[in-house]
Amino acid sequence: MIYCTGVKTTFSAAEGETVENFLYFDSAATSFYKPDCVSEAVLRAMQHMTSCGRGAHELSLNASRTVYHTRQLLAELFHAQGPEQVAFAYNATDALNTAICGVVHPDDRVVTTVAEHNSVLRPLYRLEQESGVTVDFVPAGKHGVISEEEIIRRLVSGTRALVCAHASNLTGNMLCLDRLGAACRERGILFVVDASQSAGILPIDMERQKIDILCFTGHKSLLGPQGTGGLCVRSGVQVRPLRVGGSGVQSFSKTHPVQMPTTLEAGTLNVQGIAGLGAAVQWILEQGRENLCAKEMQLTRCFYEGVRNLPRVTVYGDFSAGLRAPIVSLNFADLDSGEAAEGLEERFGVLIRAGGHCAPRMHEALGTQQQGAVRFSFSHFNTEEQIDRGIEAVRTLAAEL
Repeated sequence: MIYCTGVKTTFSAAEGETVENFLYFDSAATSFYKPDCVSEAVLRAMQHMTSCGRGAHELSLNASRTVYHTRQLLAELFHAQGPEQVAFAYNATDALNTAICGVVHPDDRVVTTVAEHNSVLRPLYRLEQESGVTVDFVPAGKHGVISEEEIIRRLVSGTRALVCAHASNLTGNMLCLDRLGAACRERGILFVVDASQSAGILPIDMERQKIDILCFTGHKSLLGPQGTGGLCVRSGVQVRPLRVGGSGVQSFSKTHPVQMPTTLEAGTLNVQGIAGLGAAVQWILEQGRENLCAKEMQLTRCFYEGVRNLPRVTVYGDFSAGLRAPIVSLNFADLDSGEAAEGLEERFGVLIRAGGHCAPRMHEALGTQQQGAVRFSFSHFNTEEQIDRGIEAVRTLAAEL
């Protein structure tokens, strides 16, 4: 059972023992540890702001200033062309649907990979069925690695877009955006990047990496509230809006505005969430993204080294590269991943994610579609002591099989 007492949770173990200070290793799903400035910014917004762009009074202007400032911070973090090229969405799924459905036309050809999340796969499947779009899936090799050479080889004439994740949410393997972006730009192909597992941690430079559309969520490594996210669009790239309606401007026009970012932001924005996201991004910039990344890589490597050679434990992913998403996915012999997750939580207070992770094609590539996988994902707020406790939990559970 779980008893919530403030910010701590007590887990009752099967033997009647308790484990204080649970271990949260599920940051790839949602960041739990966040800087205090995030919740403080949300509260201030609730107390002092109303709708952005829906009035000229002070409460509305407060909201507009905060939203614009958050656009500026995101443009700085991602090296986008300017704050006006940053449009907000509810999450990465919303942003990816907007991007994919907004640039892919009937009968187009799209290249993607088997590493993708359903937020990419399902919009593409629907376009296949309803619009005659051809989708070419680049397969995964050993350890779930996607060959960048193979991706580039498939960028043939007539391809409209390459849509791919910067880093896999299952294996943590990362693609080199510099190579892919350059190849797309040379061929006149749109480059759409899912940065759900990298935004806020891994280096992203839209200008240098020639990214046309960058989709991100606010509630993972960006440390913001749920219900936030967005897409950065290169100037000159036209994205057909997924939704149209109230925009706060051009109210007497029958058509939705075409100017960024208004064109992709129909309806009232989540000002409180955006305020929290802005505070989080400001904090990341102040701390130094590189410093936070280095800490996460250290913790991830430490955990990997502690579990990779354990008997009856299989670890997935390629750990030969220096940079990757801070993710270690594994399985215990033939134990169902859900049962393993339950044991880790009830016995040791370890909170992780098990199952399919909305990445069905990568599970097929790894041969884990029936068993699923146990995913550990880390934050720079985790400690080495927590990592050691996590390794010991895996070692103990594996030894008891």
